Amino acid sequence: MKMQCKRVLVIKLRHLGDTLLSSPVFSNLQNAFPDAMIDAYIWKEAHPMLAGHPAIAHFHLHDRSWKKLPWHKRYIHEFRLLKQIRKEKYDLIINLTEGDRGAICAKISGAEQKVGVDPGKKWTRKIYTDLVKPCKTDRHNVERDLDALRKIGIFPDQDERDLILFIPKEAKERAKNLMGGEPFVVMQAAARWKFKCPPAKLMAKVCDLLPYRVVLTGAPSERDYVEKIAKLSNGEVLNLAGETNLKEMAAILERSEGLITVDSVALHMASALKVPVVALFGPTSEKNWGPWMHPQSKVVTKDYPCRPCRMDGCGGSKVSDCLLSLSPESIYEAFVGVTSAAAATGAASASSLFVLNSLETNRTE
Repeated sequence: MKMQCKRVLVIKLRHLGDTLLSSPVFSNLQNAFPDAMIDAYIWKEAHPMLAGHPAIAHFHLHDRSWKKLPWHKRYIHEFRLLKQIRKEKYDLIINLTEGDRGAICAKISGAEQKVGVDPGKKWTRKIYTDLVKPCKTDRHNVERDLDALRKIGIFPDQDERDLILFIPKEAKERAKNLMGGEPFVVMQAAARWKFKCPPAKLMAKVCDLLPYRVVLTGAPSERDYVEKIAKLSNGEVLNLAGETNLKEMAAILERSEGLITVDSVALHMASALKVPVVALFGPTSEKNWGPWMHPQSKVVTKDYPCRPCRMDGCGGSKVSDCLLSLSPESIYEAFVGVTSAAAATGAASASSLFVLNSLETNRTE
């Protein structure tokens, strides 16, 4: 049964996409405790994923570059951050990750109620007042995070589990200036983990099939791989890898005809923004990380008995055969399918609006 509280801290020390997938937790906490102040403790690099979320009052940011500092300077930074968290006097801590850092934060916070994912036999297990049992079967990461709320009696309705991604005005203006008025498709073929990336030659062929200009996106560290796609393609391709920040990338997605992506943060952005998306999955699981609450989406993968193996390539080779064997035509056909469905939905909505406007006009004449 959920308690009454005035101050809540949610801990999600994970990468970009994982952090965005936690956004419904904050919305549902606000619904459950409308008068409470709800804060987030996340990695600094992931801040754009939740910045502007209407339910989050304040952020505590852990800068992972601190680990490059001498140990005593790193200790000073982390001590100051934990001291600030304790000063806030939270009533409720919800740690969505199993790591020691979040557990230590929960302990030092002094909160009366501390909810955390059961870490198994680790010593940190004793820190929590409420342990969330991890689901043993494949389950989308959004639902796994929401299990922390269910543990304390908060059960979100189906329509209360959607992602939230705020795009500021300045990011929208930058996207408008970069892209102009011509239609385009976004392709995010790169990922932090190379074994999730198809061959550049395959993605270049997909570019050539698309009847739009293609905007290639990625992090600065992924620019070389993205440049290979651009050079191999015979179509109109724009390489923006490393040229935009995360909010600007979201704004570009919002203006696009759709997205073709690997298992990456771009996929989760598309789910939040309801941009038509085709997601390519290999060794990772679409049941855990696939499109979320998104009717204009399609997963393209190979029905291999070994997948999802969750390995870093076949035999640890950093190359995944289940991605190598995808065909450009299957990706293109999937994209045509989701964009056609989106266009049909848009046309139906426009037609309904026209009928309603006509009826309203007739009533007033």
